[in-house]
Amino acid sequence: MALGEAVLLEIEGEGAATVTLDQPDRRNALSREVGAGIVEALDEIEGSDARCVVIEGSGGSFSAGGDVEAMVEGIRSEMPLDERVRTLERTTNETIARLVEFPLPTIALVDGPAVGAGANLALACDIQLATEEAAFGFVFRQVGLSVDAGTSYLLPRVVGENVAKELVLTGDVVGADRAADLGLVNHVYADEEFDERVDEFVEKIVSGPPIAMRQTKRLVGEGLEKSIERALVDEATAQGIVFETDDHEEGVTAFFENREPEFEGR
Repeated sequence: MALGEAVLLEIEGEGAATVTLDQPDRRNALSREVGAGIVEALDEIEGSDARCVVIEGSGGSFSAGGDVEAMVEGIRSEMPLDERVRTLERTTNETIARLVEFPLPTIALVDGPAVGAGANLALACDIQLATEEAAFGFVFRQVGLSVDAGTSYLLPRVVGENVAKELVLTGDVVGADRAADLGLVNHVYADEEFDERVDEFVEKIVSGPPIAMRQTKRLVGEGLEKSIERALVDEATAQGIVFETDDHEEGVTAFFENREPEFEGR
């Protein structure tokens, strides 16, 4: 399914929904069209039976970040400050926030560069899987800008404050292995086995108990903002909800029958 001219969506029943950024001639920059397409795709997915979301780029790039052509137009048009802020809110900000808050597990497949806002698009996902050609850079300084697209929120949570400051103040671009060392990606797979390894990984996610997976994602995402007392109460509440599901009964039954459980999301 094509969403406008910038994003493709494929939903595989109760499996994965794949969102493909499809502007390879612009290296899938997070333009207004791409951002709107991602949000529209997530709206479609939330109303489907999909159990996880995979986000990828076409043409050998994940996303080259901000739309430089739009930046040039903004400079030439002498756009007022309040309008410039509203433009950011309508494009990258809405997209990143929607992805961070999305209830299903999300996986970024990073092949080629993920820079600037494109790097944050990957970090906004729950899990990042990369090819050996992947590269990450928070290169806002190179175009004379401070960070945006959630960098100050996402990056320190992944790599720590000191490393985050190094990455944004130098604008250095790091390759796949270094990105893995820093925690920017979960796994780096060789190009020739990437598709197979991704399929195996995605299957682990989609085969899980959907209700419990949503609760778990929410709890872990909120954990850094809570006291231990609040976290324990919220976990107990969620456990009480999930305890009543058919999937919990199936999981316990499968354990005693020494077989793999078949979760149905009920």
